Amino acid sequence: MLIVLALVAGLLGLFLHNVDLWSVGAQILRARPYWLCLSLATMFVNLAIRALRWQYLLEPLGETRFSNAFRATAVGFAASSVLPARAGEFIRPYFLARHENMSATGAFATVILERLLDAVTVLVLLAVFVFVFGQDVATHSPMLFTAVTWAGAAAGVVSLVALAILFVLAGNPERLATALQRLERVVPSAFAGMIARIVRKFARGLGTIRRPSRLLVALAWSFPLWLSIDAGIWAVAVAFGFEVPFTASFLIVPLLTLGVAVPTPGAIGGFHEAFRIGVTVFYGVPDDAAVASALVLHALTVGPSLILGLFFAAKVGLNIAGMRQVADRVEEGRANL
Repeated sequence: MLIVLALVAGLLGLFLHNVDLWSVGAQILRARPYWLCLSLATMFVNLAIRALRWQYLLEPLGETRFSNAFRATAVGFAASSVLPARAGEFIRPYFLARHENMSATGAFATVILERLLDAVTVLVLLAVFVFVFGQDVATHSPMLFTAVTWAGAAAGVVSLVALAILFVLAGNPERLATALQRLERVVPSAFAGMIARIVRKFARGLGTIRRPSRLLVALAWSFPLWLSIDAGIWAVAVAFGFEVPFTASFLIVPLLTLGVAVPTPGAIGGFHEAFRIGVTVFYGVPDDAAVASALVLHALTVGPSLILGLFFAAKVGLNIAGMRQVADRVEEGRANL
């Protein structure tokens, strides 16, 4: 916990270094409200598309109602907003399993698949920006632009390799479980049997990628999702008067992805600094305006899922302390393996 607090303090210190807070406040007050409302609306659209895509990925495990997928998605993002280390990724399948007749382990496998689909989509849009729209931006900071390009290419390779590994795992879950049961020859039978049961459920959750057509449909869902996310980011930029094209979000989003990878609650600090770097370095936005817009964008990004998620969790008696306990139990289970 102390490490997390130190990360938050360090990133916020870097983010607010040499910033005129009075100017930041004035920039926020001058932001155009109708563009901010548009950005807020896209956040609800994002949650709905995520729930629809997840519902489709869950079909091999059984029929899932959209309302339950939507509530679980909101609860998961709310948990990630108040707990460190992306705890919501574990809480989301647990919450869904409480309301649907399915394995939380299998549902968690679809969450991993979601993240890979997200990574592929973001990197495809980054490639479109680099090769079609990015020539003018590259002249502002060629070294950083090159670094982003190569980092995106490397992440793309890693994502495709991970998809291939998951494809192999999903190919025949029963045979995979049988192979793992052979561990009984070298480890205690109870331990080997437990691993086999977990892997069988996990592999069943990857059922979508056993058929390429289903995987392509799931990937197709990812593009309207991320274009909606891009629209929300661009709307905030326009609200603050930045002269940036819509395609600028194709570059900003990968930077934000790196920022939210820092394991702080709600990506506090990492999100803000990544956005500030993106708009100041590549588009020449003044520092105070970049800080103001980053604060507003983060509030609009986290706010809807946080409010909805906490509301849905409270309806079933799950508070923040309960979320922490669920996340801790999952971590203990992983450690015991």
